[in-house]
Order: sequence, then C-alpha cells, then structure tokens
Amino acid sequence: MLHSNIVGGSTAKRVIACPGSVKLVQKMPPQPSSSYADKGTLLHEAISEVLLDRPNVVGSVYKGQTLTQELYDEKIVPALEALDQVDPNDDLVYEVETSVGFGDLLPGVFGSTDLVGRIGDRAVVLDWKFGDGVIVDAEENAQLMFYAAAAMRTKSLTWAFNGVTEIECVIVQPPMVKRWVTTPERIATFERELVRAVKTAMQEGAPLAQGEHCRWCAAKPICPQMTGAVDRALKQQIVNLDVDTLAQHLHTADLLEGWIKDLRALAFGLLEQGATVPGFKLVQKQARRKWTDEQAACMALLSLGLKESVVVETSIMSPAQAEKALKKRFSELPEDLIKSESSGTTLAPLDDERPAVQSFIGLSKALSKL
Repeated sequence: MLHSNIVGGSTAKRVIACPGSVKLVQKMPPQPSSSYADKGTLLHEAISEVLLDRPNVVGSVYKGQTLTQELYDEKIVPALEALDQVDPNDDLVYEVETSVGFGDLLPGVFGSTDLVGRIGDRAVVLDWKFGDGVIVDAEENAQLMFYAAAAMRTKSLTWAFNGVTEIECVIVQPPMVKRWVTTPERIATFERELVRAVKTAMQEGAPLAQGEHCRWCAAKPICPQMTGAVDRALKQQIVNLDVDTLAQHLHTADLLEGWIKDLRALAFGLLEQGATVPGFKLVQKQARRKWTDEQAACMALLSLGLKESVVVETSIMSPAQAEKALKKRFSELPEDLIKSESSGTTLAPLDDERPAVQSFIGLSKALSKL
C-alpha cells in the first residue's frame, strides 16, 4: 500500500501540530516493516475480501503472516459483528480500500480508506484497528477527518457525500466500536488546517513542536526538539529538583524513552545495511542453552538422582490463557476461582483511570494530623 511522504491519514495529526517534521521524516532511511504491521495488513486485506463477498480468506498469507481460523475468529468475526452496530438494518452502501486524495489542492497528498459509505443522509468513514495496544478514539480523530476530506474530493466517492448533513467517523477496534458524528463544515475546517500546515511544511525553517504526536514520529532520533530535551535533562541535578520541575520532566520522560528506543533502532538498521556507526557494531545476542533432546535429557537427569517433580515443571494455564482458549466455545470462566492481584505500584499520570494508591508514609502523615 502506497503512502504519501508528505502527509497521510496516520500522520495528519503530527503534521498539523509540527509542520517542520515533514522534511525531517523525509531524511530518514526507510523503516522496515514489523510482524505486527504485516499482521495488520493481512487482517485489513482479509476483511475487505469478506465485505466484497469473497469470504474464503482463511489460509491467506502476507509476508509470512498466515490468517489462521483462530486469528479469523479472534479478529475478523468481532469486527464484522461491530460493523452491525453501525449498520443494524443493513442499509449501508459502501466501498472498501479506495485510494483517495486532494488533487490540485494538495499535490502528492493521498491515502487509502478502509471503508467509505452512506446510510441515507449520513456519510460513513470507517477505519479498522486490529492492534491490541493503544485504544483509539473516533472523536476529533485527525486520521478519520483526513480520510473524510480526501474522500470528499475523490470523484469515485462523491456519491457518498453529495447532499449529506452528517458524516459519521467510526473506529472499529474489535470488540470495541468508537463513533463520532460530525458535519461537512467541520471536515472543511480540518481541511483548511491541513492545507495551511502542508504549505508551512514546504517552507525553509518550518516550525517544530514537541508533544504527544512525537510518540510515532520517525524523525525522533534526529529532531532538534528531542535532542534539545535530552540536553536539558542531562544538565539537571535530579537531587535538587523541586516537585513541580520533577513533574514537568516526567511528562517528557515517555518521549525521551521513545527517542532512545528509536535512536537504537536507527543505528541497528544502518549497521544491518552495511553502514558504519563509529564506536558500535552488531554482535550475536547471548546464547541460551537448550536441550537438544528433552526426553533424553529428562531420563539422564532422573538417572542422576533428581526427582521427577523437580525435573519436569508443570503449572495450570492462567485465566487470560484460558479465556483465549475458550473463545471458540463461547464459554465463560468460573469467576469464583479467579482473583486479581497487583504485583505492586507504578507511576502514572493523574488522568490514568486507575485510582491513586495512598503510600504508607503519606498515610502515616495524614493520620498524625488527626
């Protein structure tokens, strides 16, 4: 699937917030695909085939990833069930995997929509999310607004938008469905913001801005905003930080950790391609010893006087593993046999949905004031 090297659906939020990132990203070497991305592409292609009434997708392969019956049941089936929430009466007329773009308004800016359709006077723009990580919301979602704006300027999809009063933006992340109904006027406003950002990005010295969008930016390793933040952090004496300054640094800690990860990934990729990174080289990971014949090894250890209960470890599967195994049978776990135990406390921002834990020291101080 081709992607614009200026801005696409998944990068629209970043480009609007940080126009200077466009030229930085263009300087980066191509990023190798991951098994997670390949699996996502496989699932996108499979569900498109199913929606085009070509249901025999089990067994299909994409870059070494195979769509097994188990994966189909785990991802495709709940995605189709989720689609029924959007279109309960089977009124949706749609097209899947359509190339969309902005024509002369933004040359070289294009993308590919997962599904664009129409129900009565409402257009529908839907994006599948098959990852298990970050939960994606539909409200004010820049990716969906990018697709809606581009689709409205694509001749083959004008039928979906002519005369509509509402545009529904949908994220299907099985089994969840996130929906946001907006207007053509809101999409037009977004388009103006995008055009302004792209024109700014093409200028010399386009502004850079640090923020949440940095998390997925491919240019993190070379971005002055990130390297500047690292330099400032290195100059700080942590023992002398007041709590307000500490809080400010914690907000950027995730970005800095992402920068370090991407920096190492960049160096690794360059070395794999035969480039030289002064002071570094690729080496074999430390080897882990394994039995060449587990059955023979078991017999040998028993003959040396070890007990079978020591040699062979057995344990029952976890509730999470059992839940996954029982999905096909639509069976529920015996809740009276399950308990949840936290392994301890961890640091989290205040907007985290989990309740704060009162520390023992903090509790003692509070009690002393009574």
